Amino acid sequence: MAATGNEEQTLLPDIEEEAEGMEREMESEEEEEEGMGVEHSEEEDEENTSEDERENEAEIQRLEEQLSINAFDYNCHVDLIKLLRQEGKLHRLRKARQKMSELFPLTEEIWLDWLKDEIRLTEDESEREKVYELFERAVNDYVCPEIWLEYVQYSIGGMGAQGGIERVRSIFERALTAVGVHVTKGASIWEAYREFEIVILSTVQPPPGSVPSQEQQELLNAQLDRIHTLFRRQLAVPLMDMEGTYAEYSDWADDGVPETVTHQYRRALKQMEKCKPYEEALLVSETPKLAEYQAYIDFEMKEGDPARVQIIFERALAENCLVPDLWIKYNTYLDHQLKIKDVVLSAHERAVRNCPWTMSLWKSYLLALERHGTDHQTVTDVFEKALNAGFIQATDYVEIWQSYLDYLRRRVDFSKEWSRELDELRAAFARSLDYLKQDVEERFSESGDLSCTIMQIWAKIEALHCKNMQKARELWDSIMTKGNAKYANMWLEYYNLERSYGDTLHCRKALHRAVQCTSDYPEHVCDILLNFERVEGSLEDWDAAVQKTGTKLNRVNEQRARVAIKEANQARQEEEKAEQRRKAKADKKGQKKSQKANRTGDKRKAEDDGEEEWGEEAELPSKRLRGEEDFGSTATEELMETESGLFGRRAPPPRKTEPPGFRKNQQRASEAQREPQDVSKEQRKDENSVFVSNLGFNLEDPEGKLRTLFKGCGTVEQVRLVYTPKGVFRGYCYVQFEDRLAVPEALKLDRQEVDGRPMYVSPCVDKNKNPDFKVFKYNTSMEKHKIFISGLPYTCTKETLEDLFKEHGTIKAIRLVTNRSGKPKGLAYVEYENEAQASQAVLKMDGTMLENFTLSVAISNPPRRNMEEKAAPSRILGATMQRQPQGARGKGRTQISLLPRSLYRQSAPDAKAENGTVSVPHATVTDGVHGGPGTTSLDTQTKSLSNEDFARMLLKK
Repeated sequence: MAATGNEEQTLLPDIEEEAEGMEREMESEEEEEEGMGVEHSEEEDEENTSEDERENEAEIQRLEEQLSINAFDYNCHVDLIKLLRQEGKLHRLRKARQKMSELFPLTEEIWLDWLKDEIRLTEDESEREKVYELFERAVNDYVCPEIWLEYVQYSIGGMGAQGGIERVRSIFERALTAVGVHVTKGASIWEAYREFEIVILSTVQPPPGSVPSQEQQELLNAQLDRIHTLFRRQLAVPLMDMEGTYAEYSDWADDGVPETVTHQYRRALKQMEKCKPYEEALLVSETPKLAEYQAYIDFEMKEGDPARVQIIFERALAENCLVPDLWIKYNTYLDHQLKIKDVVLSAHERAVRNCPWTMSLWKSYLLALERHGTDHQTVTDVFEKALNAGFIQATDYVEIWQSYLDYLRRRVDFSKEWSRELDELRAAFARSLDYLKQDVEERFSESGDLSCTIMQIWAKIEALHCKNMQKARELWDSIMTKGNAKYANMWLEYYNLERSYGDTLHCRKALHRAVQCTSDYPEHVCDILLNFERVEGSLEDWDAAVQKTGTKLNRVNEQRARVAIKEANQARQEEEKAEQRRKAKADKKGQKKSQKANRTGDKRKAEDDGEEEWGEEAELPSKRLRGEEDFGSTATEELMETESGLFGRRAPPPRKTEPPGFRKNQQRASEAQREPQDVSKEQRKDENSVFVSNLGFNLEDPEGKLRTLFKGCGTVEQVRLVYTPKGVFRGYCYVQFEDRLAVPEALKLDRQEVDGRPMYVSPCVDKNKNPDFKVFKYNTSMEKHKIFISGLPYTCTKETLEDLFKEHGTIKAIRLVTNRSGKPKGLAYVEYENEAQASQAVLKMDGTMLENFTLSVAISNPPRRNMEEKAAPSRILGATMQRQPQGARGKGRTQISLLPRSLYRQSAPDAKAENGTVSVPHATVTDGVHGGPGTTSLDTQTKSLSNEDFARMLLKK
């Protein structure tokens, strides 16, 4: 916490005078040494002014200039202090530390260095008071056991002064309150306090052999009671090495440890055992340890000890001071549970100094100041600091203004006709509107208050509390002129205000204007006007309202009709374009078939037969969401481009043995084709159907199996299987139900295994009418609460992953990635409750081993599907050749590479930093032609080649 303005003003001049005095003393000592005959040659002086010192001085000046430009450069402050301390420039060092402490909370290391430097320079008692003030500022920035320990040790040095012992005891008690329950470091404060009291005991004990007086005996007993009390208090607190403290007390107490103390010690020991797992987790984890601290905080809040909750919050904030959510949680606890003014306001002030960009921290700070009765000037000063904090969005300024205006409104006594507080409230409302219009709009290009919430509140206050409807109407006129007149809800807000605090005339006027201007819900506004006239109006008013609303609704209906016609025309144009594309595609297919028919000889026949058979087997079934083009029409089948049409002629592969059930399915399909299967479009109901894919091509009796599978979802009306022209089942079909309610049940069967393959079930949607429809159900953007794991063994299961990753947080879901046949790919996604748990899992598990496999763990960042689809070429089985320009006979212009292989290079595109991708250097193809087999070599740098290089490669054999 920064010191108050008065403290800084009194402390800084004293420190500067002290530094100047020290420098004068050092100069006088140098003069005395010169007067005593110490000879210094010019060569020795040049050696003293070393090159390092000159470089450091130049760096110091650079840092000071940089801070004069940007005073909020934290790292620059730290570097400057470090250099000044290294060079021993006390005066400038003190000023640098003072400036930094005014802007930022200083770290434990900076405070300890500052305090130790000042302690070394302290000589008399008056200077000790300045160090005490510095200690008070230090302990208010963060709750730090080391600073408190340094504080009490320094205070012991002044115990000889009047009231010094009581002052030391007071500081010790404050230290115990602040950090005495710190599990790992609190024991050091207890031990120091106890040792101090034992030293005091030795001073009040009478000499050996003498009889103490009654007064001496009373002092001796009181001191013994203090030491006993310290032992008992410490043993009641769960701390590390409690057993040693208990053993020490047993040796020290003449009458042994009382039973009540033993009982408290055992209870604290049990509590310590509960805390040990959390302390061990903090011990082994790496900074910032946020997840471990959050778990520890939740445990202590459940236990309910306010002192222990406070200390674990302070420990967490010392290492995570820039985490706004942690400050919000701490302040909320203090506001509703502890409710101690000094503690609450100190925490709020430290929160906004560490995270000034977080509006909610300033908002809760203003509420806390009002809750604890802070004076008005202090609240206003804090609000002004909030306006200069640099929020990251315009709405933050609207909310902070609303909080301040709420505070000002609660100060006003509206029973009086006039008060200074009321004038201040109205001035603040006016200033807020100007601030949002000028400062906020200039920075964000918007005011952040599109619905004019602040003006609405002002109008309600004027109408309700001040009975000033004229001012309220002026405010609502301004609201409507800011682009809100087209919204029905804004007019209804104004109407309700007039209805509550105005008169009938202005209510009717507001509704007539609403009917005229509203564009989002005109029917609703018209109904309200008619209902109003039914209750309040005369016959003339009713007739005027009916005419007004009728004219408005007729105009609205005409506009809607024009929009509908325009949309219908656009849809028709899109359908015509799609039909033209289909016709062009069919014409292209017809041309390719006619070219094949013109070929003569056995070579043509062999090539045609081989290519047709090969192309049919290699073609992947494309997922088409309407089934009418797959039955009984060869013309429709011609609309699909075959691999031969896309990629030119290829040699047919060797004949494969037919899989089991192939002949049977082929016969059944041939029979099915011979049967009349023309199902009219009227009989096909897409809304009652699902699309089933990824089925095996050799599936026996697919229709029967699918009817059995989907029987539990509802009555199956028809199963439309899709076959190739040769009668081979394509592996996908359409299942139509009698009832639309069966579709959601059918979709639940997605990914169910059928003959060892996962069956994909998705809605049946016509993509011609819904081109943007996507059935991919997983996210394609970064998911900070989910991790992506690669390098898994193929035998890994969900249970194995859960056992492996559950210790880093609560797991919500696990997904193992499989291929179309259901076999694992060695990839998985694990979803946690929050991103902190996911980050912890990445830090702990990345690079670990599982069954001799090295795991790679990262935050989930799936590749974008649209970019992937555009960048990746169409991949059809057997299509290893790149698409080439067509020649006169449907083939490539040439199949001979005219470029020497030594010169041919092919650059691989840069890999994306997405799930499952790595950066690969550009590959250089040194053998093979386009798309052909070849060997690749890494070429990290592309060098320009000279004529000699080209000649050397051309002559290379």
